[in-house]
Amino acid sequence: MNQTQILVIGRHPEILQTVVRLVNNNPEWKGTGCLTDQEAISVFDQQVFDLVLLGAGIDESSEDSLCAHFKARKPDIKIVQHYGGGSGLLSAEIYEALKSNQL
Repeated sequence: MNQTQILVIGRHPEILQTVVRLVNNNPEWKGTGCLTDQEAISVFDQQVFDLVLLGAGIDESSEDSLCAHFKARKPDIKIVQHYGGGSGLLSAEIYEALKSNQL
């Protein structure tokens, strides 16, 4: 079974660790966490991801540049903004993004 590869980007180490753990609790998903734009871009360019999850704390200019980079490399990449709300909301956001054709 192929796992859905999810790049999780956040600015707060403890929150990022928790979100990645929640993502990885689903056997269908594999989350990889990054704290900085540079790290996220490097990891994205080296691995194949199905979805990018943007966490709280990412400023608008970073979000814009990250999204532009990801879309330039993989135009069909799904990008989701997650600002909290617990594991139920997180799962719902990911499932919704994966089933939608466009974000």
